[in-house]
Amino acid sequence: MELIALLSSGEGTWAQVSGLIKFGEWDKIILIGSDFASKFTCEKPFEFIKINTNQRIVELKEEISEKLKGKISGLEVALSIASGDGKEHMALISALINVPVGIRFAALTKEGVIDL
Repeated sequence: MELIALLSSGEGTWAQVSGLIKFGEWDKIILIGSDFASKFTCEKPFEFIKINTNQRIVELKEEISEKLKGKISGLEVALSIASGDGKEHMALISALINVPVGIRFAALTKEGVIDL
């Protein structure tokens, strides 16, 4: 399964994403965020999609939709929205639903990576 994770400006929230990447078994990892988020690093390969988070929600959703075209091969994805704000979350979820692709929310807990 592919992991799609939103990276926002709060570096403290990146630990959740980093843990998901490290402890999960992913066919592909796609990280989405602003120019600031492009500084994120981890030990596994990933694709970074840069977005302009200063846009209105409709334009943000359209940008994400356009940049995700052809990048998702499965019928569903694991999604992390541990980082980001409501506008970013809504735009990303809406873009994924319109692909269309199913969503499983993924989280890292003391027990490991789980689906919510």
